[in-house]
Amino acid sequence: MIEIKSFSKSFGNFYALKDVNIDISDGEVLGLVGENGAGKSTLIKILTGVYSLEEGEVYLDGRKVHIENPTDSQKLGINVIHQDRNLIPSFTGYENIYLGKKYITKLGGVIDWKEMKLHIDNFTKENGISLNLNKTAIDMTPPEQLLVELVRAMLNESRVLVLDEPTASLTDREKAILFENIAKIKEKGASIIYITHRMDEVFEISDKIAVLRNGKLIDVLNSSDTNIDHVISLMTDNWISNKSNTNIDRGDKILSVRNLKSQANHLVDISFDCYAGEVLGLYGLGGSGRTEILESIYGLRKSDSGEILLNDKKYENRSPEKSIKNGMILIPEDRRRQGIISSHSVERNLVLSTLRKYAKNGILNREKQKETAKKMIDNLDIKLKAQSQQIGELSGGNQQKVVFGKTLLANPNLYLCDEPTQAVDVKTREEIHNLIRHKARDGMGVVMVTSDINEMLEVSDRIVVIKNGESIISLDNKNLSTDEVIKYCY
Repeated sequence: MIEIKSFSKSFGNFYALKDVNIDISDGEVLGLVGENGAGKSTLIKILTGVYSLEEGEVYLDGRKVHIENPTDSQKLGINVIHQDRNLIPSFTGYENIYLGKKYITKLGGVIDWKEMKLHIDNFTKENGISLNLNKTAIDMTPPEQLLVELVRAMLNESRVLVLDEPTASLTDREKAILFENIAKIKEKGASIIYITHRMDEVFEISDKIAVLRNGKLIDVLNSSDTNIDHVISLMTDNWISNKSNTNIDRGDKILSVRNLKSQANHLVDISFDCYAGEVLGLYGLGGSGRTEILESIYGLRKSDSGEILLNDKKYENRSPEKSIKNGMILIPEDRRRQGIISSHSVERNLVLSTLRKYAKNGILNREKQKETAKKMIDNLDIKLKAQSQQIGELSGGNQQKVVFGKTLLANPNLYLCDEPTQAVDVKTREEIHNLIRHKARDGMGVVMVTSDINEMLEVSDRIVVIKNGESIISLDNKNLSTDEVIKYCY
């Protein structure tokens, strides 16, 4: 039995978890549910030693335990299968399964791979798992990679097994195999935490359901005593948008997406339109394909089929460079990796996407570059010591303003905004909201992704709900409530 007592974790002044208490008995499956940002991932990262525990205690079989790092967690028998697979790409399935385990050796200490492979082959056969474990992880499909992690966890004889969105890329048959093996792990007495946005799975496999909202535990329910509608109502505070006027001055169609599909990016069928003068929100739960949609439109990812039209003209052979030339710009979710160059100055980051404007015959007009950067810094009220200061030294909010400034200088007519206010303070968040609205009212088109449903309702004029790689419905944002939007996500 594992007991989580008074878990709290803060980042600055923000509590990701606050006084959470959960008990999971031996041989019990707990479904852990909540909206994006509810605190599910934070709780699991504390249990597995990725985050330190600031307040609270963990008890395993009645004994208080200390988890300082992932090694401590694994020694206690706490194993996790992450949504993003944790395998070494160049290793075979056999090699990945034996990672961190004691190797079987022959006389002289030579690794006995024949015996080790036979041991794994017998184990997978007994458990109905069919896999070619001679393949390297990089050559495996996502379902195969998941099964490799499952075999590894089962061989480790987990006391606590955490599964984070395990069925995101599985067929019904593969899901059935997974559930059969979860039942076997359960029979051995392990405590299981099952995290998913798929409510039907929660009720199919869980004994109890714990509901998190805004970092707090709202309730723990017996699965047999509740239903999906009740659980969803606990997950949301049914916040209602105060946007009542949807009669915006909408112009021509800027972007059309028709039947966009990509097996590699888990996009099943995506279709929607964005018009000049509107903020179009794409809302879905984690793993629904929101970021993949924006990056496919922009040309960072390949699609298998479907059409993208810009201003009613087919946009083919997409690439970021072509997108910028066509008046489209992406504000990426991961600004540190995709939005800025941390070691470069603020000034240089601001003008990166428009360098050609400041060059003649291969020579940069540095005065013009400095003047342009200064105007943007003043317009966006970017706090810094000097334009030459490295952008990596700025706060997260000011870095995000630089990302926006860079896009504004490209003078686009279509903005693709992926989590534009992630990890910024309240004031900067409101400034970014105002900037997005201003650009839309100036006749630009904005497609925005955010995990925060309240933010989506505050800013968007229209919302397209994405579920498991499909566009489900388009909703005009006229006094919409969180419940009305979220019910389409399940």
